[in-house]
Amino acid sequence: MSYVGSLTPELFVPDSARPVRAKLRWLAGDTQVMPHRHPWAQVAISITGVIHLTVSHGTYIVPPSRALWIPAGVEHSVTMVEHADLRTLYFHQPPGSCGPQVLGGTTQSTPHAESADWHQCRVLEVSGLLRALVREMPTQADDGTGLTAAERLREQHLSALIGDELARAAVVRLGVDMPHDKRLRHLCEAVLTDPTRHETLAEWARDTGASPRTVARLFRAELGSTFTQWRQQVILAKAVSLAAGRMPMGQIAAELGYSPSAFSAMVRKSVGQSPGRFLGQQHPAPAKPVQHAAL
Repeated sequence: MSYVGSLTPELFVPDSARPVRAKLRWLAGDTQVMPHRHPWAQVAISITGVIHLTVSHGTYIVPPSRALWIPAGVEHSVTMVEHADLRTLYFHQPPGSCGPQVLGGTTQSTPHAESADWHQCRVLEVSGLLRALVREMPTQADDGTGLTAAERLREQHLSALIGDELARAAVVRLGVDMPHDKRLRHLCEAVLTDPTRHETLAEWARDTGASPRTVARLFRAELGSTFTQWRQQVILAKAVSLAAGRMPMGQIAAELGYSPSAFSAMVRKSVGQSPGRFLGQQHPAPAKPVQHAAL
């Protein structure tokens, strides 16, 4: 594992004049960006490669078909699971607001209750339009050649569309909550490393020095779920990572200890989508054109 700093964020500071700033960095697999935080919000998108983002309360696996929203002030570290073309968007956050508010986009009129959701890390689906917009955003640093007036105007238009697309993006349950209790965190980190090593809580609990009953109580108290429910989230996140490498669905199921039919049933029950749709291997069918009656 190689370690790098937070990649010169001071050269891409967003403000009211340029509310969205984009940064591009290619990073090799097994590279970790050390823990850091920003006074602005951030969206991490990997055009190619899977990234693993860690915050104090959880961990997220983000493949190219997804993006991760990180609110202002949240400390995070990023690990490249494989070589990654990492695009980062920094969002100016006006006082009293939190979310991808840009230049009069639809998020400006977002109800308060929905806006509150942006105070948490969120994994979002990336539409083809959003991916194209991110690719087109200028990535020049502030210490380089400035943008022309025409380029600034184009950046404003792109920023407004990006805000709208993020506001419309579906939220995907890909985060894995992490506990504060040291014994439980040690167990959870072991499960994240290899979720198929043991099957039962009793087997996993042996390494913690605590009884299975104590570990089960800690899961309910700290994470609000059973061990089985939590481990299932880990398996879903692992499946997404494997799917990003174009592994066939049947092989993904086998790697995670499932038959194809059992894996399909688990995914549908957990997220309400088919495995192909959830894992980004199947895109939604295009909307049918509206048929108008002849006049």
